[in-house]
Amino acid sequence: MKVVILLGSESDQEFVKGFPSEFESYGVESEIIVASAHKVPEKVFEIVSKNNESAEDIVYITVAGRSNGLSGVTAANSVHPVIACPPFKDKEDFIININSTLVMPSDTPVMTVLDCQNVIMAVLRIFALKDHKLKDALRKRIKEIKKSFDK
Repeated sequence: MKVVILLGSESDQEFVKGFPSEFESYGVESEIIVASAHKVPEKVFEIVSKNNESAEDIVYITVAGRSNGLSGVTAANSVHPVIACPPFKDKEDFIININSTLVMPSDTPVMTVLDCQNVIMAVLRIFALKDHKLKDALRKRIKEIKKSFDK
């Protein structure tokens, strides 16, 4: 199991800084790669093509704001799930840019999750479909969350 976190820009590093340790705590490998679909599409194609040949279970998280070509290019060319988690500076940035993440052409399945913790949990639940140990860990987490409301 591996999460490939593709960033559209070096400036997105801060947005995903906690992702690797969160995935590692569940025994899931992650990799962060900066690869703009607009500026270096050949790099994105190379990454996706290589991973398409891999027998490993992979989920992509794409992090790109503004004109989000990264999520679409990744999803249109990948056999693996793609979840966009676009960064937004403020409400105005969100309103201006969200459509480039939500509206994709046909046969370009990009799921969108706006909250960082939720995108991590979504990826883990996808992997838990095949990994019973991970599924048990997620069950435990859900029970702990529910217990926190018993106080």
